[in-house]
Amino acid sequence: MRFERINPITNELASSAPAMTAGEVRVIAEKAALAFPAWAATGPNGRRAVLNRAAAAMEARKEEFVKAMMSEIGATAGWAMFNLMLATSMTREAAALTTQISGEVIPSDKPGCLAMALREPVGVILGIAPWNAPIILGVRAIVTALACGNAVILKASEICPRTHELIIEAFAEAGFPEHVVNVVTNAPKDAADIVGALIDHPAVKRINFTGSTAVGRLIAVRCAQQLKPCLLELGGKAPLVVLEDADLDEAVKAAAFGAFMNQGQICMSTERIIVTESVAPDFARRFAIKVKSMATGDPREGKAPLGAVVDKKTVSHVNALISDAVSKGAQVIAGSESDSVLMRATVIDGVTAAMKIYSEESFGPVVAVIRAKDEAEAIRLANDSDYGLSAAVFTRDTARGLRVARQIRSGMCHVNGPTVHDEAQMPFGGVGGSGYGRFGGKAGIDQFTELRWITVETLPGHFPI
Repeated sequence: MRFERINPITNELASSAPAMTAGEVRVIAEKAALAFPAWAATGPNGRRAVLNRAAAAMEARKEEFVKAMMSEIGATAGWAMFNLMLATSMTREAAALTTQISGEVIPSDKPGCLAMALREPVGVILGIAPWNAPIILGVRAIVTALACGNAVILKASEICPRTHELIIEAFAEAGFPEHVVNVVTNAPKDAADIVGALIDHPAVKRINFTGSTAVGRLIAVRCAQQLKPCLLELGGKAPLVVLEDADLDEAVKAAAFGAFMNQGQICMSTERIIVTESVAPDFARRFAIKVKSMATGDPREGKAPLGAVVDKKTVSHVNALISDAVSKGAQVIAGSESDSVLMRATVIDGVTAAMKIYSEESFGPVVAVIRAKDEAEAIRLANDSDYGLSAAVFTRDTARGLRVARQIRSGMCHVNGPTVHDEAQMPFGGVGGSGYGRFGGKAGIDQFTELRWITVETLPGHFPI
C-alpha cells in the first residue's frame, strides 16, 4: 500500500510513499537493533568519514531536493536551498563531533580506585521530523545520534515523504552499514499507531520529536510510560522587543525576515513584535512599508520572496486570527485575509491580550504588533506566553540588550538580531511549551549517549565484613 501527497498549489500529485504498518515498522526497529553493535564499535574517524560522504551525497541531490520541497510543501527554491545548506553543515558538524565524545577521570576517595565517567551510544534512536524545514529537521533528527554510534530511524512527515526519503538515500550512498539508517513512511491516518509502535518497541531507546506542542505532549506521555528519554522541540510564539533606543531600520529588517521567512512557517518565526510606545508609530509606519514591498507568488516562477503556505487549513487558521483581532479593535496595516495558499504578508497593529493572535501560534504569514509602555512592560509581555523557544531584543545599548535578554524566558535570545537564527554548532531548543532538551553541537552529545560510571580497582580490597 502507498499514500499520496498532493501539491498544495496545483492539486496535482506531488509524491507517493509506502504506507507502512505497525508490524512493518517493528521489523525495521529489530533490524536496526541488530545493526547497532557493529556501528557502535566503528571508530570515530570511520564514523566521521561516512558522515562527511553523506553531506556530499546530499549536495549532489540539490535539484531533487528543490523539486521535492517545491512540490510537496510549496516552498520557494531559496528556502529549499537554504535547507540543504544548513543540513549539510549539520552533517559535517556531527562528523566533527565523533572525536569529542569524551568522558573524564573522577578523583575517588577509595585508595587504588580509578573512577571514570564514560559516554557510550545507547542503541536505536527514533527521530520524528516535521515538514516545514524538512531537510534541516530531518537531518538534525539523526546526524548527532549517528555520530555518537547509534542506529537511527527517521519517521518521515506524511506531508513531505519524498524529501525525507532523499535524505536516507543520500546516507545509504555514503556507505552506512545496512539498517543503521532507516526511514519509516506512513499514511496520515496511521501516524499515531506507527509512532506508538516505535516508541513502545524495546529496541528503541530514545526519541526526539520536532513539531507541535499538542503532539509533543502526547509523545512525552507515551515515552514516560516506557521510561524512555525524549528530546522535544515544539511550538513557539517568538517575541521581538523593540526598545525606544533601537535602530528602527535594523529592527524592521529583522522583524520582516523573522516573521515572513518561509511564510512564517518556522518554529522560531517572529509572532509578536513588542514595541515601546514612544517609537511604536514610527516603527509601525516603516514596518508596514517594508512588508507591503514583499510580494507573494508561485514558487515555481521564482519571482517573489514569499511562496505558498502548506495547505488550506493554514489559510483558514490565519484568516480567523486576522478576523478575530480586527473585530476586537486591532488594525491591519499591511496585507489582508486570503482565499488561496498564496497568502500575503500581513501585519496587525494594536494587538491586545483579548485577541487570539496574542497567544495562539499562527504558523503563517501574519505578525502581531503589541505596544508596551516601557522596558519593564515589554519584558512582561515577552514572557506572557506558554512558549519559550526564540526571542530577540533591539537596542543601541548592548549591555541593556544583554540585561533584557537574560530576563526573557526562552531557550534562545538574540540581541539586535532576528528570532530566526540557527547554526549547526549551537545548542538549539526551548523551555515551557516549546519543549526541553537541546539539539546542536556538543549539547547534542548528551542527548544521544548514556553517561556511565566505570571503576577499576588497582589495589587489594579491604572490606569491613
